[in-house]
Amino acid sequence: MLVATTVWTIDLGLVLALDERLGRLVDSYLNGSQTWLVDDPNGVTLEFRLHPVASYAPPRGTSHEDVWEAVVTQMSNGADPHALRLGEDVRPLTSLWDGLECFAAYGDDIEPARLAVSAMGLLAVRPQRQGLVDHDAIGDAWEHAHGKVSIVSLLLEQLAN
Repeated sequence: MLVATTVWTIDLGLVLALDERLGRLVDSYLNGSQTWLVDDPNGVTLEFRLHPVASYAPPRGTSHEDVWEAVVTQMSNGADPHALRLGEDVRPLTSLWDGLECFAAYGDDIEPARLAVSAMGLLAVRPQRQGLVDHDAIGDAWEHAHGKVSIVSLLLEQLAN
């Protein structure tokens, strides 16, 4: 089954927009994912999911529940996104997440263009790509590789075809 999705690659502006525009996360996962659920103006609940890098390893001395807030606090205070102090580590932003994906949270049927417009309206950042993807194939590839493949790269690869 193909799912409409919209994808952004990670950067300072995206992180600050997520914090400012979407507010508190709904959930933080051990694998590094961060999730927000937001209702768009048309009544569709959108899931914004920040995907971890391939082979993600949490910063030493930091709970998975604290990583996002630590990153946002530092970046909001002007810290260098290439040298974030997280627990016992100093890490670049790009060692944590590859990018953000947005899709209809509960399987609502939504056209990719409408999804992109809604997501951009909520986040105020233009996505790099939009279209239809096979989430099952992406999940299978990630699990088969034991997390050593980038979900964002898999999304972008499918969206390029």
